Amino acid sequence: MGVTNSNKVVNTSQIDCDGTLRVTLALTAAPDIISNPTDIALVLDRSGSMTGTPLANTKLGAKTFIDIIAEATGGAPDGQIGAGSHIGIVSFADSATDNTQLITSVDALKNAVDSLNAGGSTNHADAFAKAAQLFDPQSSNAKVIVMFTDGNTTAGPPPAPVAAAAKAQGIIIYCIGLIGSDGLDIDALNEWATDPDASHVAVTPDAADLEKLFAELAANISKTGATNIVIDEIVNPDFTITSVLTPSKGTATMLDSHSLKWNIPELGVSSSESAVLEFIIQHTAQTPGTKLVNQSITYSDDEGNLVTFPQPSVSVVCDIFVTPEECPVPVELTVDGCSDSLIADLGDTYLESQGQIIELNLTIKNVCPGKRVALAAILTEIDENGVEYQRGMKAMTIPAHNFPSCRDVRVRCIKFVVPEDLDVSGGASEAMCNQRNFKARLIAHKIDTDYRCCDSVITF
Repeated sequence: MGVTNSNKVVNTSQIDCDGTLRVTLALTAAPDIISNPTDIALVLDRSGSMTGTPLANTKLGAKTFIDIIAEATGGAPDGQIGAGSHIGIVSFADSATDNTQLITSVDALKNAVDSLNAGGSTNHADAFAKAAQLFDPQSSNAKVIVMFTDGNTTAGPPPAPVAAAAKAQGIIIYCIGLIGSDGLDIDALNEWATDPDASHVAVTPDAADLEKLFAELAANISKTGATNIVIDEIVNPDFTITSVLTPSKGTATMLDSHSLKWNIPELGVSSSESAVLEFIIQHTAQTPGTKLVNQSITYSDDEGNLVTFPQPSVSVVCDIFVTPEECPVPVELTVDGCSDSLIADLGDTYLESQGQIIELNLTIKNVCPGKRVALAAILTEIDENGVEYQRGMKAMTIPAHNFPSCRDVRVRCIKFVVPEDLDVSGGASEAMCNQRNFKARLIAHKIDTDYRCCDSVITF
């Protein structure tokens, strides 16, 4: 069967500017269909939302799937599914219909697909039940259900228990989802499909992708398991790989902060088998927006399986950054190579003496557009008896932003110089070695307000 599914997912759709997310790579492979005959129930959604292009593309995909299986099993020249494998067609709307039994005639299968018309509700439970009934419990063939749907369940009982019962009988379930006009419950597809979800579920918002998804699944079902798998992953430069977890199969190595390599000696050679790798990445750029997680990902194996991975993206939300105090402008000095000393006049400076520098960073929450903020930072030092001594206060105006909604504003680099000769810690005589204790307080209030005093009205 080769590689029957591949997937790449992230655990969240949105992170903060310096946030992290978990990336999951998954593969499933299974033995060659020639030496391991397989019975496949192709289950196709024909509900009302499939009218037009979605149904037309589904038919193209299903017929391509049938052709690939026929060719892989050696039956294509005489128009048959060969090597002991079979395909059956089940379609569903308000209820499900077994349009064919498990048969080998390519023409009969394609005619059944072409005869489908869209209309009605979506009864997934009956579709799973009808598909499971196609299989002969006494047959030693592998049993596979390929469920295609474009919408949520709108008729019949809950489908999850029916799908679970099919899996309990040893039936492998794959789900292909088209995000249709009524939406699609991807969590439900994950629940119905054989674990791991990431390697048994493929979803697309574009009906034009359906033929490709059906073709890739059929091509991979027909090949042998994969050996000497190498996956090279390079993440978007805006992200950094912080850790790579031990994969369920093979070994994974982080090559540098942006790339890793996953090697799997063999997968699915003797039975259907899945492999999962998880790694953690952190957003390290300072720009917001919707960003692709990976820059590139490549796959190779000795069998030449064609494997592509989705390209998940994440929305990065960065706070607004304000730096109210600029660093002092430096005076450039040059010492001649033959000189022992240099005398330089650095000009004027502010009232600061030698000491430690405390830099405060903070976030002002929920600042609405067009509103300036008055901010005060108060610093005190604490002696060994808990008495506070003033070390300074800084007041500043935080400029207004023009984003369409209220946002958090990040204020950075509020600097205080605390001279050593003001040390009240009461520790060792060498002041530079003393631990000093401080308290910082913040007061913030918006300056701009829509409130106005009422006008006085004098009447006689």
